Amino acid sequence: MTLNPGHKRWARRLSNVIGFDDAPHVRGSASQVGLIGCVCSGTRLDIVVRDVIQKDGTDVTATMTRLVQDKNLTHVRAVLLQGITFGGFNVVDIQTLSKNLDMPVLVVARKNPRLHLIFEAVKRVDGWQAKRELMEKAGPPEKCRDVWVQRAGLSLTEAEGMLERTTQHGIIPEPLRLAHIIAGGTTTGKSRGRT
Repeated sequence: MTLNPGHKRWARRLSNVIGFDDAPHVRGSASQVGLIGCVCSGTRLDIVVRDVIQKDGTDVTATMTRLVQDKNLTHVRAVLLQGITFGGFNVVDIQTLSKNLDMPVLVVARKNPRLHLIFEAVKRVDGWQAKRELMEKAGPPEKCRDVWVQRAGLSLTEAEGMLERTTQHGIIPEPLRLAHIIAGGTTTGKSRGRT
């Protein structure tokens, strides 16, 4: 059962989750960007999966769906994302991802995203109108614990519980922190910067 963002009911224990991050890339680089998914039970890393997406493309939602389904990650109960843009401006449709996988999707950011700047920047890529529509469709960011979130298929209370169960160091959940480290280290030879 997929919940509407504001739906109130008992809070599910969402601790078996997959967190996605993209590999480092620079403007003018290759058209494909690595995508890493880290499956954690709470804060313990269990599985790492990898694929590629098109830089500034439209395939990230389908690729994430396929990774979870094809790798038979049946114990995964939710998806964590560090923002909704991957590989430049390949924008995740969080409602479609939630529906495809029949599980909640939670987008996490350290700071309240400055959407007006992002909306200006996206105009530089082809098909920017559709990309902006997906960003707006994700809804306004909400404060949740020490981070800002956007969500599909779970309540704010459930989001708080998932953050609590999956965060060990700092304020970013382990599946996202680990995906960031692995994506950086396997692409450039060294991970750098914080998630």
